Amino acid sequence: MNLSSRTSRTLAIAFTTLSTLGIAAGARAVSAAEEVPVTPVTKTATAKPTLAEAFHLRMHHLHTGENIDVEYKTDGEYDLGGIAKLNHFLRDHRTQDTADYDPREFDLLHALLVKLGKPEATIDIVCGYRTPWSNNFLRTRSASTGVAEHSQHMLSKAIDIRIPGVSTLALRNAALSLGMGGVGYYPTSQFVHVDVGPVRQWQFGGRSLQTASRKGSHRSRRA
Repeated sequence: MNLSSRTSRTLAIAFTTLSTLGIAAGARAVSAAEEVPVTPVTKTATAKPTLAEAFHLRMHHLHTGENIDVEYKTDGEYDLGGIAKLNHFLRDHRTQDTADYDPREFDLLHALLVKLGKPEATIDIVCGYRTPWSNNFLRTRSASTGVAEHSQHMLSKAIDIRIPGVSTLALRNAALSLGMGGVGYYPTSQFVHVDVGPVRQWQFGGRSLQTASRKGSHRSRRA
C-alpha cells in the first residue's frame, strides 16, 4: 500500500471516529436536556373582589311614628344622600327644623349596636335634634327636667334612645364601654342619652348605682 492510500485510509478512519463521537455527544446533550427539571408554569392568583363594607341604621321615631332603614357609610366614605335622610328623620319634631348631624354620632350608634350583638336592631328615637326654642321649652316645663341649657342636642351631636329588648341599664353600660362621648342615664324615663361631645357620664332620676353615678347626678343638666 503506497503512502497516498495509507493517508486516505487514515483520514477516513479519523472522519468516521469524529462523526461517531459527535453523534454520541449530541445524544448525551439531548439526554441531559431532557433531565433538566422543568419548573411548572403556575397561574398567578388573582385577588377575589371584596364586598364593600356598608354601614346602615334602622330607626323608629317615637314622636313622628316614622321609620328609616338607611345606608349612611360605605368603605369608610359617608354617603351624603344617606346622611341627608338621617338629618331629616332626626329633625326637631316640634318645629320641623333640621340640622346637619355630626356623622360620628351615627358611627356611635352603629358601634353600640355591634357592641350589644344586635347590628340589625331598630333604635327607638326619643329625641334627636333640638332647636334652641325646643330646648328652652323642655327646660322650663318644671323646676327640674334634666335638660342642659347648652345641650349637645342643639349642636346636632346627641340622640336619646331606647333599643327594644335591651334594658336601659345594659344600654347605658354598653355606651359607657365605647368611650366615644357623653352618656346620660335616665332610668325613670327609660332612655339613654348618647353624644359625641366630651367623654363624661351622668344620671338623672332613679337610684344611683355607684359613686360615679351619684356624682354624675349633680351634673344632670348635660343632656
